[in-house]
Amino acid sequence: MSLYARLDRRLESQADNDGPVRGILSGPRIGMIWLAANLVVTTLLTGTLFIPGVDYATAVTMILVGTLAGAVVLTAVGNIGTRTGLPTMALTRGAFGTRGSYLTVVANVVILMGWSWVQAMLAGVTVDYLVASLTGFSNPILFSVLCQTLVVILAIFGHEGISKVEPWLAVAMLAIIAWIFVVAFTTYSPAEFQAIPVDASIGYSPVIVLDIVIATAVSWTVLSADFNRLARSSRAGILGSGIGYTLSTVIAMVLGLTALGYVILSGGDAIAFDPATIVGAFGAPLAIVIFLSVMATNTMVVYGMTTSVVNAKHGSRLKFLPTALVLGAISIIGSTWLGLLAQFTEFLVLISALFVPVFAIMIVDYYLVKRSAYTADLLRPTGGRYWYAAGVNWAAVGVWVLGAVATYLWTKVWPLPTGATIPAFALSFVLYLVLMLPDRARHARERSVHLAGTDETGSDAPTASAAAN
Repeated sequence: MSLYARLDRRLESQADNDGPVRGILSGPRIGMIWLAANLVVTTLLTGTLFIPGVDYATAVTMILVGTLAGAVVLTAVGNIGTRTGLPTMALTRGAFGTRGSYLTVVANVVILMGWSWVQAMLAGVTVDYLVASLTGFSNPILFSVLCQTLVVILAIFGHEGISKVEPWLAVAMLAIIAWIFVVAFTTYSPAEFQAIPVDASIGYSPVIVLDIVIATAVSWTVLSADFNRLARSSRAGILGSGIGYTLSTVIAMVLGLTALGYVILSGGDAIAFDPATIVGAFGAPLAIVIFLSVMATNTMVVYGMTTSVVNAKHGSRLKFLPTALVLGAISIIGSTWLGLLAQFTEFLVLISALFVPVFAIMIVDYYLVKRSAYTADLLRPTGGRYWYAAGVNWAAVGVWVLGAVATYLWTKVWPLPTGATIPAFALSFVLYLVLMLPDRARHARERSVHLAGTDETGSDAPTASAAAN
């Protein structure tokens, strides 16, 4: 048997699938998973976008408010995963239909591919800064390609080891973060940070900052049910993910905000979303932590992207290894597009446009239209309640398109004083609810069951609902 065949067999035996699983993890364990997953350099650098666009206190307030608002959506979608045992993309079958959910899978892969490019570039820029400071040689594109190649190799050969070591990396990052806060606030007082002059030419306002923070939460919600289906109860999932996500996001973003404020007060150039800027201020230990966190997180992004594609169609999976090689090659090529770093806020707008309506639709569909219950029909390849019209719920698809277009227009063409994210969520929420009220009336309330133990034909042997917890 060839090396390729042996590797392919091994990966097939280890690959995650989209079938329901019975969660066993406690609230604190779920909280640690979210803390480790979200305490990453992209969240940290997002905080550098806000100053001097707005003053320090306003930025901190918007980070806190936006994170709490985003956590409501994140935990609501994650709780569906806890109650059914299914990952996020599999749950979209409930609202979009068995075949209509393929559209959300495609959107998810696009977003994850973008994240893999951004993170590879951040690692490459960081390594380039270190190498240049030591040798004078500089080639950020080369280092970005090398970093992403390493990520793809880890995703194929070492993702299990990365998932085990990631919480320890989070502990190391917390230690470095504490050290940076001590250095920053023993060098300059909070009043000096607050006195940093606001640069109105950047074009930021408190609402824009709030929009960006909520968009960050939306980008993580695509993984909410994937993680929270491992929780042993709704209480464990909601409290664990809510506290873990909120703590890690607030800490990481405020750190980025503070680090760039420190650079400004020290007389440096305030270049937002540039790891070299804050590494230059706080030294090589921060660079090493940034590099390791990117390696750990991006490995899981590439692995998650691959599993999303191979599990897009229930019961008919693509092979993991060739899919990982193709997606990995695309991610390596894309890591050379360093200009994307300058367009990061545009990337966040794309995430909001694609997924804010999706999550509004999912929440309405599960909690209001289906009355907090999905049945074993969700596991059927054809037919059943979620088949709709030839496998597609056109009401969900139409509302999704309208919500995405509205998000773009309210962000780029006719900016709203309230920002685009919350109005787009409300629009999608109300439209989908109105369109699906007849469907709700046609069906009697069904018993909420955890789908682990049911089969895809619908002839189930349902177990007691995790929702009862």
